[in-house]
Amino acid sequence: MQYDLFTVAGMGISVRDVVLILGGLFLLVKGAMEIRELITGGHDEDPRTTKSSQVFWMVIAQIAVIDIVFSLDSVITAVGMAQHIPVMIFAILLAVAIMLLAANPLGRFIDANPTIKMLALAFILLIGVVLILDGVELHVPKPYIYFAMAFSVLVEVLNLAMRKHAQRRHVPGAGEF
Repeated sequence: MQYDLFTVAGMGISVRDVVLILGGLFLLVKGAMEIRELITGGHDEDPRTTKSSQVFWMVIAQIAVIDIVFSLDSVITAVGMAQHIPVMIFAILLAVAIMLLAANPLGRFIDANPTIKMLALAFILLIGVVLILDGVELHVPKPYIYFAMAFSVLVEVLNLAMRKHAQRRHVPGAGEF
């Protein structure tokens, strides 16, 4: 997977690089579409024409693609280091199962908090950019990314606490918030 398939501008592109770049582009496009939908307030298509089973399988496919892209580096490293391939396969399948089980509760929480949804979509864009940069051999140190995300989450937690406190103080019928 580390062997160059082709060269662009003097830089060798391997299977790993292609997967990272395509995964990053997928996240950028998907994140931008979701942000657009969130800002404009809805779907461009008639919701009556979308079958819930189609939506379900599309979400499952997206979760699988995102999980594969995010775990690609780990899988490559694990294959190089693993002495027990069945354990590695079990760990990957367990991670996908946990992600699928957590999807609904997390989805409900995110839907109930629109600012969390926007933050999550911003993280998707950030991760997409980082994947593309990794794919073209421009590595952003992971601690920088983690710090930026943690700081953003801290600010959002403070915002949620502030809104919750303001709702408790709100007197119905007073017309103020």
